Amino acid sequence: MHLIITDAWLAKSRAIYLSGTKLVLAGFVAALALMLVAAGLYHWVFLKGAREGWPVIGALVKLVVKDEFDQRDRFLRENLDMMARRVGEMQAKMMQLEALGERVSGLAGVNPNDIKATAGRGGALVAGPSLTMEELQATLADLDKLTDQRVDLMTVMESRLFDQKIRKMMVPTQEPVAGGNLGSPFGWRIDPMNGRSALHTGLDFPSEPGTGILAAAGGVVVTQEYHPAYGNMVEVDHGNELITRYAHASRVLVKKGDLVKRGQKIAEVGTTGRSTGPHLHFEVLVQGVFQDPQKFLTAGQKLPKPSLVAAAPPPRPAPALQQVRAN
Repeated sequence: MHLIITDAWLAKSRAIYLSGTKLVLAGFVAALALMLVAAGLYHWVFLKGAREGWPVIGALVKLVVKDEFDQRDRFLRENLDMMARRVGEMQAKMMQLEALGERVSGLAGVNPNDIKATAGRGGALVAGPSLTMEELQATLADLDKLTDQRVDLMTVMESRLFDQKIRKMMVPTQEPVAGGNLGSPFGWRIDPMNGRSALHTGLDFPSEPGTGILAAAGGVVVTQEYHPAYGNMVEVDHGNELITRYAHASRVLVKKGDLVKRGQKIAEVGTTGRSTGPHLHFEVLVQGVFQDPQKFLTAGQKLPKPSLVAAAPPPRPAPALQQVRAN
């Protein structure tokens, strides 16, 4: 394309040659400039009309804003419904946890009625899609409070159960000789050495020399010595004034002050002291009074605590027979 530009008097002229590429580029630039001007003008007119409330533009603005609000409200409603379903599921799980807590509380020795009175029950009910944000926040706050209460209660019950477990582990229900046969029982008998009536204050377990002697329960070794009647002797304190005694050992594996576990090997069977043959003489004392060890061994894990198993003490031996208590 050729363009000839002249002045008003045709005195001067200038020729411009535009190729196809230059022509397209010039058209593009002109169109772009026109679009920018139109956009700027539209923006100015639209804002001015929206601010001053022009009839057509004001209605258009309201329509656009209403559509945006509808979309936002629909988005929030969908999220609220999803959160409401999740909260409902959480409430169902909390109810299951509450029922489980009531069952466990019985094992822990906690009254379920006290749990209901101190911790309350349930929370705000999520009724469906009509839930508002305020109701959802209130429900979440109730669930958070209820969760804290359940955590506190579970902590208390865990402590109670742990305490019960420790107490049971401190009750001498473990046989002191694995697979040992019972010899002389607890009670009055004819003494095998002098032939007179005497109180046998424990149980005898005849066994081969060197057989392991096991701690009947966990505790602390309070005595480890040689006694004229008991021979090599070990006493273990289990708390609550409950003591077990192991006599006639050939070898002792613990010393005074040692902590021993239930079933731990503490000595070996022998025939030291006042004894007619290799065996373990096993005694249980509650508040210094001899008890029948067989009651403890047969009770097993059914005994909740030592204070409940301290049965009425048997008759004390006569003064003349005090010296023949370890056979």
